[in-house]
Amino acid sequence: MNTNMFIAVMVGVLVNAVVFGLGAVAILAIPEMAADAKYLLPGWIIFTFLISPFITLNIFPRLRLRYWRARGKHGDAISG
Repeated sequence: MNTNMFIAVMVGVLVNAVVFGLGAVAILAIPEMAADAKYLLPGWIIFTFLISPFITLNIFPRLRLRYWRARGKHGDAISG
């Protein structure tokens, strides 16, 4: 497994967990949505698996130094 793939997988797992957690808390905390949680949570899980790769593709290149060297910068809030 090359470095880009390794970073993408590691970031993808974290992004998936955060996005799922935000949605699950929202679904379970709002009483109107909690009543339909048995339908909403499986839908949220599917949505999370679909959206996480797109978020990951925007985050993981920023963790490589070559991304910033190509732009002539030292980094940003994500990479340090």
